Amino acid sequence: MQPDSQLIRDLFREKVERARRMSDTEKILAGPRLFERSCRIMCDGIRNEYPDATEIDVQRILRERLALVRRLGSRT
Repeated sequence: MQPDSQLIRDLFREKVERARRMSDTEKILAGPRLFERSCRIMCDGIRNEYPDATEIDVQRILRERLALVRRLGSRT
């Protein structure tokens, strides 16, 4: 079952409202948490893409991908 567009909009609006209620300190602390979560998700994707990769391999590929993102971001 796919969520309908109204549910998606409502969930997004709720996230935005929750973020607006956060204190400045909470917002600052959210940055590293979001980065850590993103890295965990990227590692899961790498493990899926390379099922035989060791943890060292996964971390190396993650660093390579983060470096690529930085290089691409610095072009703008």
